[in-house]
Amino acid sequence: MTYSSHFSIGPGHDWQHLPEPRPAEPGLWPKLEAALAVVNRDLMATLPDQEALILMVDPPREPLPPSGIDMGQVYVAMPDGRWHGNPVNACDLEEGDPPEPDDATTVLTAVADAAQSTIMELLWRVWPICSEHKIGMHPRSARTTDDCYQGETDAVGPPVWCCRGRQDGDCHDVSLVGELATTLPGEQRRALRRSERKRDGRR
Repeated sequence: MTYSSHFSIGPGHDWQHLPEPRPAEPGLWPKLEAALAVVNRDLMATLPDQEALILMVDPPREPLPPSGIDMGQVYVAMPDGRWHGNPVNACDLEEGDPPEPDDATTVLTAVADAAQSTIMELLWRVWPICSEHKIGMHPRSARTTDDCYQGETDAVGPPVWCCRGRQDGDCHDVSLVGELATTLPGEQRRALRRSERKRDGRR
């Protein structure tokens, strides 16, 4: 992604440099960081050669609102800072929205959706894929019904990866977000455990 780093403040004035997007400062977005750590578990399980995603902050382009708490828009990004899709934090803080969503389920669903968008658009690959039906899945809140259309409001549980690959068109929940490793075939699970031990310096 290429960033524009300056703008004109009017005729006869110099160009003003704008702050560049930057990695999120650790601890500043604790709920988003926790959610991304969960989503990165799924990424490492299913794309073991892919480095973990990060949070990038696009600083405000306007003067701060009177509250002084506009910390910019936060995106789920590739390790090199590129992203695709919508921010995962509230963007209208002047209306009294908290910087991060209050509900952990909402946060995790938003981060999983943003991670999927970034991976699919920038790596040009479907992710994640249902191991049974070999098609892409989508994050949604677990429900008591079989409907997995996004945008439903009757959430009854934590977010899951949902697949619509059944012949009757109904969806099925493949796993909780963060638990895709449990759905891998045996050899892939063993290879994943070996790679995790290697990363942790264990034998």
